[in-house]
Amino acid sequence: SQRPSIEERKFTSEAVELTITEVKQAIADVEIAWMFENCLPNTLDTTIRYEENNGRPDTYIITGDIDAMWLRDSTAQVWPYLPLAAKDEKLKKLIAGVINRQTKYILIDPYANAFNYGNEGSEWESDFTEMKPGVHERKWEIDSLCYAIHLSNAYWEETGDTSCFNDDWIKAMKLLLQTFVVQQRKDGLGPYKFQRANGVATDTLPLGGYGNPTKPIGLIHSGFRPSDDACIYSYLIPSNLFAVVKLKQLAVIFSDVLKDEKFAEECITLANEIDDAVKKYAVSEHLNYGKIYAYEVDGFGNQLFMDDTNVPALFSLPYLGYCDIDDEIYLNTRRYLQSEDHPYFFKGKFAEGIGGPHIGLDMVWPMNIIIRALTTQDEEEIKLCIKMLKETHAGTGFIHESFHKDDPNNFTRSWFAWANTLFGELILNLYKTKPHLLEDKY
Repeated sequence: SQRPSIEERKFTSEAVELTITEVKQAIADVEIAWMFENCLPNTLDTTIRYEENNGRPDTYIITGDIDAMWLRDSTAQVWPYLPLAAKDEKLKKLIAGVINRQTKYILIDPYANAFNYGNEGSEWESDFTEMKPGVHERKWEIDSLCYAIHLSNAYWEETGDTSCFNDDWIKAMKLLLQTFVVQQRKDGLGPYKFQRANGVATDTLPLGGYGNPTKPIGLIHSGFRPSDDACIYSYLIPSNLFAVVKLKQLAVIFSDVLKDEKFAEECITLANEIDDAVKKYAVSEHLNYGKIYAYEVDGFGNQLFMDDTNVPALFSLPYLGYCDIDDEIYLNTRRYLQSEDHPYFFKGKFAEGIGGPHIGLDMVWPMNIIIRALTTQDEEEIKLCIKMLKETHAGTGFIHESFHKDDPNNFTRSWFAWANTLFGELILNLYKTKPHLLEDKY
């Protein structure tokens, strides 16, 4: 095992441990079973700081090798544990604590993507933006706020517990909607701007920190992608579509639990406006693939065709619940994204998959390989993904941020908890839906 010793683990869940034991027995490939045992509990083993304040759970989660809590990563890191929360009170409190802390962070600054445990400061304090105490990095990314809804909704659905939906949470969700509306930029640029003086183009926004111009068409303007890289055309389509799904879920909570029909209707209205604008401005006939989604648009008619590995990405739209895996436009987009016509699709000796500008050319992200397996019913494709993941962990037993297509030993981030947990999620999903695939040796 590559796990820390029991006494060194940050958090232990009996339900997770029992699940590891049960699922490992069903995996015929010893190496895959070993990877699963290392990866699924990695978030719990290494990244958790749990406490209770005034009787309420409070959970701080670092991403791994960066000591800060991202709204996106922290949700994704506990996501596979949610179905077990109703069986394990400790685990349930842990996840409630993540929601409570995310609520606190949104109220500090809805434009920030990452936060510190306290007010210990950050290497990004010199950024040209309004850095508030507690903020680690202030890159405005639509998906950060979407992930807060994502976790709150799933926790409620799995446990029935509404204790997180207190006054602060309600304030945070109303601030979230207000931020989305402001960043539609119908009434000017809004308050957010960001520049960084490190000379890296993908780390800063042009035109005084407001980003490239957009025409108001109903979409939400995003400064940065989920990779934390700057948008080129600032209507980021996967994140806008993620917002469509999450705003509809938020509406259900406010309608069914909080009995606030007015706010629920505001959420639905915005979701529908975004969805209509995507269909009008971001679906186009590609030269070779029929109708596909653009990755970014600006409302002036400019469109960027690519994908940038992360979640949300165009590749992950069914995983996010926006469309079915057999949706025609999605399938056309998927064919394009896995072709030589896509500038960030790399195919080498050990693997094929999508990367992005964040790390550079020829660097495949295992996250894309995992999402590929989670968004297909083609069993041969799933087997290929498992084989590639097995052959590219460089003997570490963990999943990395990226690796070179011809040399898995050339990888980034040896401790990236989200990628590890996502691999665990894939194996759990196969155990429940296609257990016979775990009976093979890869």
